[in-house]
Amino acid sequence: MTTPQEPGSARCPGPSVQDYLDRDSRPVPAVLRYEANDFLGSEDIDVERFVSPEWARLEQERLWRRVWQFACLEDEIPEVGDHVVYEIGTDSILIVRTEPGEHGQDIRAFVNVCLHRGRKLRTEGGNVPEFRCPFHGFTWNLDGSLKNLPCAWDFPHVELEKFTLPEVRVDTWRGFVFINMDPAAEPLADFLGTFPEYFVWPLEDRYKALHIAKVLPCNWKVAQDAFIESFHVIATHPQLLPWLADANSQYDATADQPNWSRMINIQGAPSPHVAGTVTEQDVLETFYFSRSFYAASQGRDLQAADGEIPQVPEGGTARAVLADQMRTQLAAATGRDYSATSDSELLDAVHHLVFPNFHPWGGVKSNIVYRFRPDGLDPDSCIAEIIYMSAYPPDGPKPEPAKIRWVPDDALFADIPELGLVGPVFDQDVENLPHVQTGLKSLRKPGITLSNYQESRVRHFNRTLDTWMER
Repeated sequence: MTTPQEPGSARCPGPSVQDYLDRDSRPVPAVLRYEANDFLGSEDIDVERFVSPEWARLEQERLWRRVWQFACLEDEIPEVGDHVVYEIGTDSILIVRTEPGEHGQDIRAFVNVCLHRGRKLRTEGGNVPEFRCPFHGFTWNLDGSLKNLPCAWDFPHVELEKFTLPEVRVDTWRGFVFINMDPAAEPLADFLGTFPEYFVWPLEDRYKALHIAKVLPCNWKVAQDAFIESFHVIATHPQLLPWLADANSQYDATADQPNWSRMINIQGAPSPHVAGTVTEQDVLETFYFSRSFYAASQGRDLQAADGEIPQVPEGGTARAVLADQMRTQLAAATGRDYSATSDSELLDAVHHLVFPNFHPWGGVKSNIVYRFRPDGLDPDSCIAEIIYMSAYPPDGPKPEPAKIRWVPDDALFADIPELGLVGPVFDQDVENLPHVQTGLKSLRKPGITLSNYQESRVRHFNRTLDTWMER
């Protein structure tokens, strides 16, 4: 007679992430030893959130105008007058470097709209000494105060000292600039919860090497949900199965940390779905042949010397060989020492999600950051972004951050060589998304059904979203 399991406690047979970390050739950071997953129920998730124009309108009001969200990098606005335009739904925000204010703050944010007739003040970033509306010439200083009102004699009803640009709250984390349109919102540090304790890699010492964006024909949550679980690898990315342990990934998502979750994928080891059919040498060779991960120029790809593939020694593992190869090649590319760095930090995908849409990857390779945003109020369209934060030689200057590059609708991510493997992998994901979006509208039940563990981060995210929408 078998004892029934507690709901949500079932796990894939075979080695766990922690089992692999036990075998690491170097000490593993304590943050990777953390493991926690709360069972948050098994009810279906309602479909309306993905397809309803009214839901999209309410999201703008109840979520995006009240939540902390990643807007830009400090490095993108290094000088006074440097600014970026951040668009979220129907809102446009200016983030600008100013002279330090009374509290020492030198990054400010304002609603990007002229108070006269509502024209956007800026349509793109750059450097300006002031914000001047192209329509009638109303002008504001970088601190949001009114500088010039043309024909002021015709506006006796306007109190000039109060005619200031509406300000938006700003805070930073590790060089990332976050904004919040709600003056009553909790501080960013409180919102992040324990996330900073578990992200120990120095993103502030990286530079933005690549920034790719594309409009996708699906809801932003449909797109995002595809990147916070590995359950789909077996069907969507079967070429990864020989070297990516998908079904035994670790998912950390708890009720007491509603704004943060994590996923760890072991790489350089086979999926449990194919583990009995591949050798350690097979694992190593398929890792190389798939160009392992990302572009060599971004410090992620392994390249075979003179076309030769290393051999796994008798009794050894592909994972250990790959980690040593990565140490050597990363050191050569960045001028840094990785001799004490764990195999996991060199190979594995450590994916964090900070609610609602900030996705930084951990580890010592180039850190990927995903961001998914609504495209206006259209529930059937979104903006997907891929950012690479890369290391550079410690004795050299920090390179300039890359400009955003938009991928045309008829182009593929695979057409961007700097993306390496992530390009075609992303294309495989994207191929599913429009069919999910249209399929949700034909679904003959009110909600989608999720697995208890492998899709627990999807449930965790939607549970947090519900709390915002119900406020």
